[in-house]
Amino acid sequence: TVKDRIVQAALKAVLEPIFEADFLPVSYGFRPHRRAQDAIEEIVYLARRGYHVVLEADIEACFDQIDHAALMNRIRSRISDKRVLALAKAFLKAGVMNHGLFKDSLTGAPQGGILSPLLANIALTALDEHFHTQWHTLMGTDYQRTKRRRSGQGNWRLIRYADDFVVMVSGPVHHAEDLREQISEVLARLGLRLSAEKTRVVHIDDGFDFLGQTIRRQRKRGTDKLVVYTRPSKRAIQAIKDRVSERTYRYTLNQSLGTLLMSLNRTLAGWANYFRHGVSKKTFAAIDHHAWHRIARWLLRKHRIPRSQLRRFCDQGWRFAEGSVAFRGASSVTIVRYRYRGATIPSPWAIEPAAAP
Repeated sequence: TVKDRIVQAALKAVLEPIFEADFLPVSYGFRPHRRAQDAIEEIVYLARRGYHVVLEADIEACFDQIDHAALMNRIRSRISDKRVLALAKAFLKAGVMNHGLFKDSLTGAPQGGILSPLLANIALTALDEHFHTQWHTLMGTDYQRTKRRRSGQGNWRLIRYADDFVVMVSGPVHHAEDLREQISEVLARLGLRLSAEKTRVVHIDDGFDFLGQTIRRQRKRGTDKLVVYTRPSKRAIQAIKDRVSERTYRYTLNQSLGTLLMSLNRTLAGWANYFRHGVSKKTFAAIDHHAWHRIARWLLRKHRIPRSQLRRFCDQGWRFAEGSVAFRGASSVTIVRYRYRGATIPSPWAIEPAAAP
């Protein structure tokens, strides 16, 4: 209900600044001033510096399986106000409606709730802390990392976006396999487990998908230089093609061409804005090609005309248009390099230093 969402938003406003002080830089999902692209650029940054083995992990039904007792213990470690604790516990125990039937919530945080991503981050901070401790005690300096590398011990770093995470490893593959066991032990204390089918170890040259992007090291065309590229994944490309197809099905024939073009422009621009920092120019062109043919097919069905008459629905450049509305597509979004921000990402609750007297 609206009342429940207001209470959740108020509770988030209380909890978020407190736990943001504890959250670690390796966590990027659902945090102020942090984006999916920051996590991707962290991966690219490490891959360019010798972290070529990747443990690509997947948590089974993370939001549904988080142990309430373990989560509440983490909240109690920072919150002592009984009213706040009671609200958090009530939210976890609220239950869900499934096909008109009420079901108690014995584990997990309700998906779609305003508070759920924050609670998941609070729980999964246990994983961040595990790797943070290893990093700062064993690999925190260039000297330590070099010494470990020369002795064959390897180095590694976690990058997490909500319940999606990878561990970048500099060293032999067996280190990544050993880390899988460590991760399983940490997650077990939270009532979670890794998906055996979706968790795998890959080399950066083979590539892997993360947050909708394929990250892979390849030889730059015309040179011997190896470069780490990011581009939309096959799954992401198919998803946007399906959305374009859905908006041009027969049941949309009652709307005007202008309405259809505005809808497609918004959809494609939003999708392209997310992927504009990768090697996406050819992909954008392919998506627009698909959209153009879907619009053409839609017009042929709507007006029952031969293909030779499509020209009257286009502007001078064979771009579909009606009045002031023209098809712009994904290619209208400019490809822009995203700068790796590292530890410079600001906190919205940073305390400004006092002015000098």
